[in-house]
Amino acid sequence: MGKEYPKMPVVAVGALILQDHNILLVKRKNEPGKGRWSIPGGSVELGESLKDAVVREVYEETGLLVEVSELLDIIEVIRRDSAGNIIFHYVILDYLAKPISGTLRAASDASDVIWVSVDEAMNMEITDSLRAMLRKLKEKGFFG
Repeated sequence: MGKEYPKMPVVAVGALILQDHNILLVKRKNEPGKGRWSIPGGSVELGESLKDAVVREVYEETGLLVEVSELLDIIEVIRRDSAGNIIFHYVILDYLAKPISGTLRAASDASDVIWVSVDEAMNMEITDSLRAMLRKLKEKGFFG
C-alpha cells in the first residue's frame, strides 16, 4: 500500500527524545511535512511491534539507538487534495525515548538533525502535529 492516496490509514510512530532538557528534531525530507522540523519516526512495518518500530525509525533517521518508554500522545494527520480526496492519513503514536548509544547524523528521511530546547522548537518551523503535542505536554507540566 502506498503512503499517498491510501486505501486505509497508515499506522506510524514517533519518538520525543529527551537529553539534558533538550529534544531531538529532524528536518523532514519527504511529505507530509517536507522541509519542516519534527521528531523522528515513520511507518510501522507488518509484524513489527510499536516500540521496535520506534527504535528502527530513530536509528534509520538519526544514527541513535534509543530506549523507548511511555506513550505520550496519539495524533491523526489527514491531508486532502483540492478535490477532497485523501492524500495522507496517518495515525501516529508518539513515545518518549532516551538515547543510549550511537553517533548523531541525518540519514534516511531526515535532511538535518538538531538538539533544541522546547521553547526553541516552538519558535521553529515545526509540523503542526508536533506543535500541538508540545503545547499539550507543556500545559501538563511535562517539561518541568
